[in-house]
Amino acid sequence: MKKIIYDKIDKHTINTLPLVSFPGSITVVLSEYEAERAVDYLLTCDILGVDTETRPAFRRGQNHKVALLQVSTRERCFLFRLNHLGLPKSLIRLLSNKIVPMVGLSWHDDIMSLHRREDFDPGWFIDIQDIIGNLGIEDKSLQKLYANLFGQKISKRQRLTNWEADILTDKQKEYAAIDAWACINLYEEIMRLMTTHDYELVKTTAEDDAAGNA
Repeated sequence: MKKIIYDKIDKHTINTLPLVSFPGSITVVLSEYEAERAVDYLLTCDILGVDTETRPAFRRGQNHKVALLQVSTRERCFLFRLNHLGLPKSLIRLLSNKIVPMVGLSWHDDIMSLHRREDFDPGWFIDIQDIIGNLGIEDKSLQKLYANLFGQKISKRQRLTNWEADILTDKQKEYAAIDAWACINLYEEIMRLMTTHDYELVKTTAEDDAAGNA
């Protein structure tokens, strides 16, 4: 039986889905020594999911540098606290690597944010937004894509929390880890469906959109 996917998925449907939880271990990286060891490990992996978090700005003209870089394997996520580390040589080595693919979503924007800390030549990055259209899916957000392809909801409640806090909460850490880890799952499922054509695309109508977002 072919997998049913939709060109668009509505908020009401997403809110009925079970929540995603991160199944692996999470390591917070605060020192250059820890970063060096983490990068050595990450560069032995076959694929990585990546994302960043920045402290939200609530006043006009206020801007913050990216505070967190999360890099995940299928089983383990490292949270590099850039507000403590900056962007050390070890992380530039990771971000510039052309051996291990690094998968993100709207990653072009993340690279621009990271360049505000240090200049580097981007390595092998894959942006899910560049390939999802091959399946006929029009949505671009991580939450909508994950709900569409896996039938689970990624909570976004922690998105506007303080990512420069002295200590990240457990909820912040899981949120950050899920965002990076989910990119691996999405990429591999997209590539599987593109290869096997084992799916059926359902196109939503204008009436469906209006009902779902009411």
